[in-house]
Amino acid sequence: MTIESFSEERFPLRIAFGTSGGPERLTEIVRLSTGFEHRNQRHRHSTRRYDAGSGVKSLADLVAVVAFFEVRRGKLTGFRFRDPLDWRSAAHGAPVSPLDQAIAVGDGSATAFALVKVYGADEGAYRRPIEKPVTGTVRVAGDGIELGDDGFSVDATTGAVTFAVAPTAGALVTAGFEFDVPVRFDLDHLSVNLAAFEAGEIPSIPLIEIRP
Repeated sequence: MTIESFSEERFPLRIAFGTSGGPERLTEIVRLSTGFEHRNQRHRHSTRRYDAGSGVKSLADLVAVVAFFEVRRGKLTGFRFRDPLDWRSAAHGAPVSPLDQAIAVGDGSATAFALVKVYGADEGAYRRPIEKPVTGTVRVAGDGIELGDDGFSVDATTGAVTFAVAPTAGALVTAGFEFDVPVRFDLDHLSVNLAAFEAGEIPSIPLIEIRP
């Protein structure tokens, strides 16, 4: 039997919404003889880490995680995970809109564009690639006019949006969407002490973001 390196199945939502974690940056700092620091970011993109153990609230949740872990073969197979804090293109508390994120500017010939989510503004803004949009949630607009379903298609496995007709030169391409984070288990041994769990001790179930 062939095991895929990534599964489009999502980690159980009821557990995901109780997990802890967030983005991690890797910064090298060198202190110079003058007393100043030289700081260098080793990676362009942050890596998100989570601990799903904090989302396990019942024995049923624990059983579900064990089953999911076994199907994924531990670290072997990646999967979708919904970040409990950051899973939509819109501002916190606002509904998804086709104008949420500026993803490109048309040149009159290009038809395919990658989904991104922008954090901050101006030159310091961070453009995060979105590779796992949720099917049925993506809305797209060209120069502020929303496209119908026949005007574009979305590859939910890569985050690529393809227009049926290329946007005109200078047209702002925007999109709104829900999305998951591609992750894998960051351990091959899931250690569960049932007596400790029933006594209130939460097991550690680390997850780490990957580039599928």
